[in-house]
Amino acid sequence: MFSASATGEKSAPLPSAADVLKRFQGVRNETDRLAQPLSPEDQVVQSMTDASPTKWHRAHTTWFFETFVLQPFLTDYSLFDEAYGYLFNSYYEAVGERHPRPDRGLLTRPSSDEIAAYRQHVDSAMGELLQSAADESWVDLSALILLGTHHEQQHQELLLMDILHAFSCNTLEPKYAGGVPLETTDMSRLAWMEVEGGAFSIGHEPEGGFAFDNEGPRHDVLVQPFLIANRLVTNGEWLAFMKDGGYKRPELWLADGWAVAQNSGWAAPGYWRDEGNSDWSQFSLRGRQSLNLDAPVCHISFYEADAFATWSGKRLPTEFEWEVASQRDSETGNLLSSGALRPLPASADKPLAQMFGDVWEHTRSAYSPYPRFKVADGAIGEYNGKFMSNQMVLRGGSCVTPGNHIRRTYRNFFYPHQRWMFAGLRLVEDIT
Repeated sequence: MFSASATGEKSAPLPSAADVLKRFQGVRNETDRLAQPLSPEDQVVQSMTDASPTKWHRAHTTWFFETFVLQPFLTDYSLFDEAYGYLFNSYYEAVGERHPRPDRGLLTRPSSDEIAAYRQHVDSAMGELLQSAADESWVDLSALILLGTHHEQQHQELLLMDILHAFSCNTLEPKYAGGVPLETTDMSRLAWMEVEGGAFSIGHEPEGGFAFDNEGPRHDVLVQPFLIANRLVTNGEWLAFMKDGGYKRPELWLADGWAVAQNSGWAAPGYWRDEGNSDWSQFSLRGRQSLNLDAPVCHISFYEADAFATWSGKRLPTEFEWEVASQRDSETGNLLSSGALRPLPASADKPLAQMFGDVWEHTRSAYSPYPRFKVADGAIGEYNGKFMSNQMVLRGGSCVTPGNHIRRTYRNFFYPHQRWMFAGLRLVEDIT
């Protein structure tokens, strides 16, 4: 869902049709670019229930525009295939029945080429619509198209998360992209920035352009003084946690987290492998590589992040503390546009490094509605609100997040046991 400012109900200026078309085409082309290195066989595989095949991501994002934009707004629009409404609906109950999520990998048909034709069909119709859109419908139409582009950018990140997991399950450990030499850098030493307490306004500014509805309404919160680390926790620091029995000490863990860790056999972050002689490697989108001790730890769950924070004598930030701190002298890290496709070490001597990019940062905040939040009417209202239960908020963006998709108020959310996303942590400490 989108915020009030994205619908034009506040003071945000409406984008022009040319601007919307440019963004639409850019996002659609980027999805095609991300899928290009993958074979048809790669695009059909589903390695776990949480993941989806690349082909399904390409089709679902297209179905979104067809269902919520073209059918209501383009006169005489012709569906590409009536069966696609069932195959590529994700969770919109108001729209109708859907193919079971755990079985998306069984959809060997339609083929990847047919999905490409589907995308071309919808893109052509979207161009026609944007050239003939009526002024009286532009407020709603432009908001829905912008929502669709940000929705597709979410799926671009999911596409890379999911194919990484799929490739990690392949004995051959194929590379999504070619390998590059291991990065070396003058890594920033760990330091602490003091953030003064007080009352702060949190959430999306009404005049700030597009935002998802879960980023508002803007409201005031009281934050106590705290210290925040100038950089993310590194692989080397995580190894110290492991060597000190971090995965074997129940006193460090939340009860639910300890149960999950034991049942899942966790002994290291996702995609790590013990190579012997105290050497570790990590599988990435560029294949298996030696573990970079200075890079941010990645592919950890909320439970693991919380256990590490407890072990270190610190804690995770609340999402409000994170947002307040991010307004200070913070630096953007590496996002999708860098091409690195994995977290990189923090640059030296930056006051507050990597706040946006490299890894999503776990917070201790439950994903719940802000005060006065209301779910929109209709199927589009199912976008965020109905997931506000049993999940935790992450902030900041990752090395596979599109740069023009992220913002300070963005609230990502995952279940506390999940760790296939590009997620790490930054520590905070109370000032007493």
